[in-house]
Amino acid sequence: MGRVTERRRVVRVRDGAVSTRPDTLVAEEPLEIRLDGKPLAITMRTPGDDFALAAGFLVSEGVLGSAADVRSIVYCAGARDDGSNTYNVVDVRLAPGVALPDISLERNVYTTSSCGLCGKASLDAVRTRTRFPVADTPPLRVGSGVLAALPDRLRREQRVFASTGGLHAAALFSEDGELLDVREDVGRHNAVDKLVGRALREDLLPLDRAILLVSGRASFELAQKAVMAGIPMLAAVSAPSSLAVDLAAETGLTLVGFLRGPDMNVYAGEHRIVLPDARA
Repeated sequence: MGRVTERRRVVRVRDGAVSTRPDTLVAEEPLEIRLDGKPLAITMRTPGDDFALAAGFLVSEGVLGSAADVRSIVYCAGARDDGSNTYNVVDVRLAPGVALPDISLERNVYTTSSCGLCGKASLDAVRTRTRFPVADTPPLRVGSGVLAALPDRLRREQRVFASTGGLHAAALFSEDGELLDVREDVGRHNAVDKLVGRALREDLLPLDRAILLVSGRASFELAQKAVMAGIPMLAAVSAPSSLAVDLAAETGLTLVGFLRGPDMNVYAGEHRIVLPDARA
């Protein structure tokens, strides 16, 4: 399997001085996800947690909902012409009775490290019906002070980012701010898929008492992944997109953006947050 980081020569200019030195970069390699032997998607990712990534991706696609839905996840042997294994091709085998989705040419199966939904045939196609409607879950109640502390906690856990500066991160927290899991990846959607996939493989779905925090913006794709995993609250340190806000309002997801210390914007689902008494 590929490494999370790699070293490359760089010419460094600092305060007019020029030097040559090795630099640490985040690794980026393609991962092909196959479903019962048929190619389904290719994503650019940071190697590691590939089985969780594949499982989480299939949760967001509505294929998987529990650990029992999976018969096996394996790297494909002989991925190269010479028979060697690249560890860049994963095959997910479904358990008996789990429906195989339609894999058609209508769907472009290539996704980049910045966009997990590129190639979807239409906007309607990504409004997948979740098995775990967040609007129906017992209401999570999170204090604004608990939310305020989460970004700093996430940043302290971004070990690879500290050495490369080139990774997104996603974390799951409990309603009282306990860190449950954290993943890093060159793709923000991959980091979330790795979290969700790990939870699925441990049979923890739905994540209906968890908060999902992402290190960048809150796009539609990340809001959808939260809803598909039954996560009732998504918080981001940057801005949400308009479609993310629309989806949150439609599904009952609590969506928080610009979470920076005590400051935040709540775009939907404010009933889950214990806000300060005084409002401007």
